[in-house]
Amino acid sequence: MDDRQSIDLAAMLCSRLCHDLLSPVGALSNGLELLAMETDPEMRANVMQLLEQSAHTSTNKLKFFRLAFGAAGGFGERVDIEEPKALIEALIAEKANVTINWALADATLGKPAVKVLLNFAQIAIDALVRGGTLDIGAEMRDGACEIVVRAAGPKIAFDETIGKALDGSLDRSELTSRTAAAHMINLLAEQSGGGLQYHKGADALVLGAVLPQGEGLIG
Repeated sequence: MDDRQSIDLAAMLCSRLCHDLLSPVGALSNGLELLAMETDPEMRANVMQLLEQSAHTSTNKLKFFRLAFGAAGGFGERVDIEEPKALIEALIAEKANVTINWALADATLGKPAVKVLLNFAQIAIDALVRGGTLDIGAEMRDGACEIVVRAAGPKIAFDETIGKALDGSLDRSELTSRTAAAHMINLLAEQSGGGLQYHKGADALVLGAVLPQGEGLIG
């Protein structure tokens, strides 16, 4: 990837982050305006509750994107699995119609694997527009990290251009902020000598990755 493409990808990832933060941050702004005008104690208490919820949501999203897109996770090459697990659970905390099952065999994952895991989870959660089940698994096998994320529900929403970005078949001229994250983890997989794949059925979306554990991967 040349410098221009790197800049374009960074800009698209920033746009995606801003898009996802716009709603909770906007709610904070609106809540503060209401609080300044409201004098009724009960109404002020309700506004304070909404402000707290919006602040909590904004914080969780920032933590998620910091690790999913950025260089969070400390200076080591591996990340405690509890960190991405907590971030994913925070994303679905307000989705009462989504249940999550874990199958994580190792206590730590390499940073590229963590990025793939988080971005897979985000795609899968977005696909469960009517709720359902989220199954997330990761394990080391034969020197490679294997990751599987499955979203199952009554209606699966999945943009095929995201799938093409995941498997590398989307032309870079067609990249947008919506597909940038999928393209980023495709590049991570390529750098490790691995790959990503997906399968969408009538009531399930399955995302898979195999990432050989080499040295010098970006993270």
